[in-house]
Amino acid sequence: MREFSNTVCRGRACALMALVAAAIPAARAADYTFRIEPAYPPERVAEIYAPLMTYLGKATGEHFSLVPARNYHFYWRDVQNAVKTDFAFDEAHLADYRIEKQHFEALVRTAEPTSYTLVSNIDIGNKGLQGLVGHSIVTMGAPSLGYALLVQFYPNPILQPDIATTATSWRDATDRVFAGEADAAMIPTALKDQYPNLTPVKASREFPGQCITAAPAVPAELREKVKEALLKLDTDASASKILFDLGVSKFVPAKAAEYAGDEQILKDFIGYK
Repeated sequence: MREFSNTVCRGRACALMALVAAAIPAARAADYTFRIEPAYPPERVAEIYAPLMTYLGKATGEHFSLVPARNYHFYWRDVQNAVKTDFAFDEAHLADYRIEKQHFEALVRTAEPTSYTLVSNIDIGNKGLQGLVGHSIVTMGAPSLGYALLVQFYPNPILQPDIATTATSWRDATDRVFAGEADAAMIPTALKDQYPNLTPVKASREFPGQCITAAPAVPAELREKVKEALLKLDTDASASKILFDLGVSKFVPAKAAEYAGDEQILKDFIGYK
């Protein structure tokens, strides 16, 4: 009886040790939040960026949780409230805000610079900026870079277009022009180039490409692993679809100095501090 009891105990001890051993590797994989600027609806953001999270997980041995925002209003609120964010992928103005105000580190940026262009149909577009005063322009919500730059195009409060921030994506903004729901749209210049039948009215200056930043609390070793993985993404044939879906040719090293001053675009928006 004692021998049977000892055998059972040894069996239970072995099973417990096996469970503990199995749990150890999982415990080593920390969970890091990754926030993406909401240039698409949340479900589309999850669809586009989930493969990137998987790629980074395999490259680093850690787990990355994608946190889509409902829209720019909620995204800006979370930035202001310093909601837990380990990594972020932002346009120049928001990237610089995180760098300057919250001490994030710039890791990589898209190789392509960013600019925005106000486009319209040929009848109205040929009349220039003032020709759109009183007409409807659709774009994404504040403080998206497109919206912020559009407002700068019209500094005179008396001579303003009717700006609608109802677009759910930049491509949706162009669709609304074609559908006759708006007279013009403020969209990324790269997207404008896909629609030769839209007339460019005015283009903004160029900004450095979208930037992936890391919070100061992220271990330096992991920051370097993520950076290295992203920089070689374009050389990984099995991961080429990730870049295609992101609309990016490749990532290149980013420097904080490239973005210096871009956060000033946000100073006129509610909540800036």
